[in-house]
Amino acid sequence: MASCWRLILFLSVTRCLSDYSEALSGLSTSYAALLRIKKSSISSAFGSKSRPRFSSPPLGTLSVSPPSWRGTPQQYRSPGNLYHSSDAFRQDESVDYGPVFVQEPDDVIFPTDSDEKKVALNCEVRGNPSPTYRWLRNGTEIDLESDYRYSLIDGTFIISNPSELRDSGLYQCLATNSFGSILSREATLQFAYLGNFSGRTRSAVSVREGQGVVLMCSPPPHSPEIIYSWVFNEFPSFVAEDSRRFISQETGNLYISKVQTSDVGSYICLVKNAVTNARVLSPPTPLTLRNDGVMGEYEPKIEVHFPFMVTAAKGTTVKMECFALGNPVPTITWMKVNGYIPSKSRLRKSQAVLEIPNLQLDDAGIYECTAENSRGKNSFRGQLQIYTYPHWVQKLNDTQLDSGSPLQWECKATGKPRPTYRWLKNGAPLLPQSRVDTVNGILAIHSVNQSDAGMYQCLAENKYGAIYASAELKILASPPSFELNQVKKSIIVTKDREVLIECKPQGSPKPAISWRKGDKAVRGNKRIAILPDGSLRILNASKADEGKYICQGVNIFGSAEIIASLSVKEPTRIELTPKRTELTVGESIVLNCKAIHDSSLDVTFYWTLKGQPIDFEKEGGHFESIRAFTLQLKGKKKICIKLLPTELLIISMIISNYSTDKHSTEEHGAAEEHSTDKHSAEKHSAEEHSAEEHRAEEHGAEEHGPPGPPGVVIVEEITESTATLSWSPATDNHSPISSYNLQARSPFSLGWQTVKTVPEVITGDMESAMAVDLNPWVEYEFRVVATNPIGTGDPSIPSRMIRTNEAVPKTAPSNVSGRSGRRHELVIAWEPVSEEFQNGEGFGYIVAFRPNGTRGWKEKMVTSSEASKFIYRDESVPPLTPFEVKVGVYNNKGDGPFSQIVVICSAEGEPTAAPTDVTATSVSVSEIFVVWRHVKESLGRPQGFEIGYWKDTEPEDSVETVRTRGNESFVMLTGLEGDTLYHLTVRAYNGAGYGPPSREASATTKRHPPSEPPGNLRWEQQGSQVSLGWEPVRPLANESEVMGYKVFYRQEGHSKGQVIETQKPQAVVPLPEAGVYIIEVRAYSEGGDGTASSQIRVPSYSGGKITSAQSALHSLSKWSSVTLLLALMVPSSSW
Repeated sequence: MASCWRLILFLSVTRCLSDYSEALSGLSTSYAALLRIKKSSISSAFGSKSRPRFSSPPLGTLSVSPPSWRGTPQQYRSPGNLYHSSDAFRQDESVDYGPVFVQEPDDVIFPTDSDEKKVALNCEVRGNPSPTYRWLRNGTEIDLESDYRYSLIDGTFIISNPSELRDSGLYQCLATNSFGSILSREATLQFAYLGNFSGRTRSAVSVREGQGVVLMCSPPPHSPEIIYSWVFNEFPSFVAEDSRRFISQETGNLYISKVQTSDVGSYICLVKNAVTNARVLSPPTPLTLRNDGVMGEYEPKIEVHFPFMVTAAKGTTVKMECFALGNPVPTITWMKVNGYIPSKSRLRKSQAVLEIPNLQLDDAGIYECTAENSRGKNSFRGQLQIYTYPHWVQKLNDTQLDSGSPLQWECKATGKPRPTYRWLKNGAPLLPQSRVDTVNGILAIHSVNQSDAGMYQCLAENKYGAIYASAELKILASPPSFELNQVKKSIIVTKDREVLIECKPQGSPKPAISWRKGDKAVRGNKRIAILPDGSLRILNASKADEGKYICQGVNIFGSAEIIASLSVKEPTRIELTPKRTELTVGESIVLNCKAIHDSSLDVTFYWTLKGQPIDFEKEGGHFESIRAFTLQLKGKKKICIKLLPTELLIISMIISNYSTDKHSTEEHGAAEEHSTDKHSAEKHSAEEHSAEEHRAEEHGAEEHGPPGPPGVVIVEEITESTATLSWSPATDNHSPISSYNLQARSPFSLGWQTVKTVPEVITGDMESAMAVDLNPWVEYEFRVVATNPIGTGDPSIPSRMIRTNEAVPKTAPSNVSGRSGRRHELVIAWEPVSEEFQNGEGFGYIVAFRPNGTRGWKEKMVTSSEASKFIYRDESVPPLTPFEVKVGVYNNKGDGPFSQIVVICSAEGEPTAAPTDVTATSVSVSEIFVVWRHVKESLGRPQGFEIGYWKDTEPEDSVETVRTRGNESFVMLTGLEGDTLYHLTVRAYNGAGYGPPSREASATTKRHPPSEPPGNLRWEQQGSQVSLGWEPVRPLANESEVMGYKVFYRQEGHSKGQVIETQKPQAVVPLPEAGVYIIEVRAYSEGGDGTASSQIRVPSYSGGKITSAQSALHSLSKWSSVTLLLALMVPSSSW
């Protein structure tokens, strides 16, 4: 009963909590939300103390342009928040470091008509101590005191009442603290303005009807770019651009290809500043018609076109203009010579503007616009070059070095053209010195000293931009000190043993070590040596070696010394050990152990049993200690041992006979045993210890192992395919070095690879060799690995990176083959030569070809090293004409080899025949089956077919497409809308393009299936069959007519079922196996299956008769009994 009450109470509380949570759901902030806010605020309080050199600003600060390149200049914002101090970076005040940029200045365009008469250039730097700021304009430091208009607030440079004449230019921020200076990127201060047109009246322009005309805008002074439009007669009636009228955004002029009578009037040029939005209007230019006749037809004349050389940055959008005068009005078309116009391109202003967004390197090439009418055509070609701004691949890291150590820093950047490098130290150019080398992006200082400490910057630049990477070089300079490595003041050793006194002072540069004994310098001999790490080693120590030893460390900043006192003692020796004894179980025995030792030392004896100390205090134990060196053992196996660092001297006493009532004792240094039993016979040991050692003897071990790493690898001489290297020998670790292995790594190798050398085998006594069979004009690093009989050691530190000399290329392109193209084109493709084998700058390809059976070769130069295809177009070349083709290579050093000659046929062109007999048949509410026939062609053979389809209610340009491959001549269109009319066409395609489309075909998808499910489902079971009945389904007006019904039934627990179809609203379902069956009914139509009825569960019985009503009553009776049981469990008082 108690559990029932607890159940009821739990359910009540749960219901209350549920109601309470529903009541709270409407509140604006939940308690859980408050907890999340609290947790977030706590976690944000813990800032990182890391010191990244390249970092993004925190939220709430101005965004910093990425270091790879400045973006579009920022329009000016009011400097109202200049006095807000940012706490974006909180550093540990105990760590000192040089300046690091948080925000560098951005380009600013300042409107001259701005109400805010201040311009601010932002610069934020962190460092400890806090940096100070200076500013440069056009490379010259600005004297802040020289002009009252200048002010500096927390690094931000403010100019009051700025003027273009005095203040425009390139600005840089120079930040300095005690560690050095860093220079920011250049930021341009530009002034935005728009002047007025000249008030002089413009002369009328008079032309014949049908003639072309150009109306000049002659814009006023302005900065930066402006947007042009033209007004016809009066504002705001703007000239609408079409195939006959064009406004150039390059020249601002209005071009009318063919003047009509409706063009007569007054034209005004309107210019708008893109930054300030200021607008000005030109004086009107009247356009009149001459009365001496109409201009006859003439061929096009291109009046405005893009430059011969267009340069644009990767990722930007380029717009190329082309417009012609002519009668009739010319049509403008575009093509890319030796390629295809990118599919992302868009044609604007009646095809007069070709716009290519998101430029990539493969978009570069020669573009041609053609103006054509019935009288002729005219064309213009220009080249589009894509450049990329410098982008860091490898940056610099802060470095700390001891004075005298070598430094090598390397920075790498990509870009097109390839970036060049400059180095700055503390914001000023780093000048070459005898110790300092700068080659490309590598800075090497052979032996650093304190004067080299400071802030360094690597500057990578090409003609389109520059990027900066900075790092701090700290030169460690300190006098010697023993604070971290204290030496034992008193050292006690045993006579004839080895002594090792360590001496490891800290200091930069590394201190030189010397030893004295008393007032005399320690000289090395066979027995005494000063080791490379400064430690003093004495072999076979004797009394004569006793005394005070002084280690002194000295460098250029001072000296320090430490004193150690050495005492040499006589060895401790066990003189008396327990003897072999046979005793009877239960007897007592005394084990003696005596030792001879140095009189100045105290000796302690320890007894062990099976390697474990014996506990003499243990209650009920078998052992008793007599004096400090006596062990009393009860019925055990006894052992007295002498423990040395490298050996164990054991003297055993074996118990072979057992008897009773025997007892003996011994005084002084004896161990007494009482009541020995056979279970106590175990191994014992005794150890003796003195104040100066744990052992009486010791001996040294010489360790053998693989060699250490060789010393610094130096590249001494470089040719186009060889490099002469030298190194200092590796430590042999007591096993002579047998050979050295020379390894190299380049940007093209999979890690380190062994290279061929001269001599072929580098023996262990050699310290130089020549690496051969290197590739020209490739950057290499080298390292050396030593081997001895024990094994192979660690490699040396890599050498500095070097580039081999240039040479004529030796590798011809591979896989020369043909590709699909347009008619009259010969498309030649090849696999580009890897940069590893280009052997020098100025690498390109020579494509040579000739018709089969002719003698002279026609050669074309391809200047891009990344090119893999060349297209030769000649209207006189018939399709499938065989050509002999070979592709060669060249660079600045000369021409390389050609590939093997292959035979390639000119393109057969795109398909020319349209598919015929296109039929479209509606299959379902979402499917149309399309069939066609294609006429076989000898040329322009299709690779597949494209089916374009669109709804009748949508324009044809909203077409969707489906493709087939091969010779298939049918397709099923899926995913369509029901009861919708679709139109479609079919066209063939291949690698050259598309053929003409077929005639249009149409089909309407089926109407949707009935949405009403079969209702009032009744059943009656008799034996292993179930008779079903339901109300007929009546479809809506926009739904398909009911064609029949499908009865789906399956056994519970099974995924597969069976289907019975019937045209009447009734069916008989067999239930062959015992179990429960799940049954549902759907109406079906030409539009597909309708909505399913509710599922029924029917048990299969071997006999008897059950109806759906009886089954429902049976289920109700079960639930009633459960309800009654629950009612009986609840006390009456609760009701």
